[in-house]
Amino acid sequence: MSSNPVAETVASLMPRARAELTELVAFKSVADFDQFPKSESEAAARWVADALTAEGFQDLALLDTPDGTQSVYGYLPGPAGAKTVLLYAHYDVQPPLDEAGWTTPPFELTERDGRWYGRGAADCKGGVLMHLLALRALKANGGVPVHVKFIAEGSEEQGTGGLERYAEEHPALLEADTIVIGDAGNFRAGLPTVTATLRGMTMLRVQVDTLEGNLHSGQFGGAAPDALAALIRVLDSLRGKDGTTTIDGLTPDASWDGLQYDEEQFRADAKVLDGVELIGDGTVADRIWARPAVTVLGIDCPPVVGATPSVQASARALVSLRVPPGIDAAEATKLLQAHLETHTPWGARVRTEQIGQGQPFRADTTSPAYAAMADAMAVAYPGQEMQYAGQGGSIPLCNTLAALYPHAEILLIGLSEPEAQIHAVNESVSPQELERLSVAEALFLRNYAAS
Repeated sequence: MSSNPVAETVASLMPRARAELTELVAFKSVADFDQFPKSESEAAARWVADALTAEGFQDLALLDTPDGTQSVYGYLPGPAGAKTVLLYAHYDVQPPLDEAGWTTPPFELTERDGRWYGRGAADCKGGVLMHLLALRALKANGGVPVHVKFIAEGSEEQGTGGLERYAEEHPALLEADTIVIGDAGNFRAGLPTVTATLRGMTMLRVQVDTLEGNLHSGQFGGAAPDALAALIRVLDSLRGKDGTTTIDGLTPDASWDGLQYDEEQFRADAKVLDGVELIGDGTVADRIWARPAVTVLGIDCPPVVGATPSVQASARALVSLRVPPGIDAAEATKLLQAHLETHTPWGARVRTEQIGQGQPFRADTTSPAYAAMADAMAVAYPGQEMQYAGQGGSIPLCNTLAALYPHAEILLIGLSEPEAQIHAVNESVSPQELERLSVAEALFLRNYAAS
């Protein structure tokens, strides 16, 4: 990185950033309180609030959102007449999944092979640190030239919409000229990227019932309708032979005309086993950024160990559908529900329950804030030009903010490049990416203030 005062300051702050990220990762802040204590999320929220207080933020508040979680808000005043920028991240994390699959404990930040490992290190506790580093660097080099609003969400990973509903009820709170969402990532480590589109999502719980109770498979199997088999049939109907998502009424053939994703590189990033084919057709970018994608997240059925020779009376699954820009998530939900009901075999009783939903998002990349970010990234990543990519994941808050503040510019950056393996075991963050993106954000705020 070329030498400049902001970059030098960020570099000097990296040991402190590691120590702070170690503290923040240690909180088991999974916003599913059936799995993890609510006190862990509340402690993480207080940590963020204390960090903002130490940086001079005012109007600090732990916002009790309608889904039972807390979001942290603070305001840092800038010069009179300055623009206002909202900085977003979330402190909640995905469950660690199979802790035995982690090389080091998921809630202990551990350095290995030049990366920092731990749940939330990249998604998105590292994003909280990115914002703090950028502000500290500016304070040490002439001051923060804009008014800053900071919001750290407490339930983004659950998709329960607490902050969205709170923002709708308090529309002035998060109003800003520009919004920087620190929950995306570079297309590849070392390649500066802004995310231009996000897929929306919907989640449905589907339950199939066929019998009043389980039956002996020897006595009744072959004629008694098996609920688990019926569920498997209906879930299989959601994909074509090549794995393409095939939901009745939902178009599966849109294309992506921006940055492309090499298929062999994708196989390496996704750690696809040798000999296993990718699913779907079209380019990889088409499949992960421009088209709907269904995933069975879980099935309730007897485990193999301890299973009895029984015909199952009931079975249920959790189904996720990612929805690209151009498709309304509410309409996609209706189509998914109708498909599940239509394709359930043997007259089995089927019930669906919506668990979460978020609309897709498309940014206006022609706005002045994008020019300011491109200039900033060119300094933070010498010799590299800022790229525009899609992201298959969902950040439902983006659409809420876009609807509430139609004149605000929204940029998505962050630390979730492919090596980060977010949502999987052994999630990690590149400290080099944290450093460079913190420099880029600081320079962006300076550029934007002068634009």
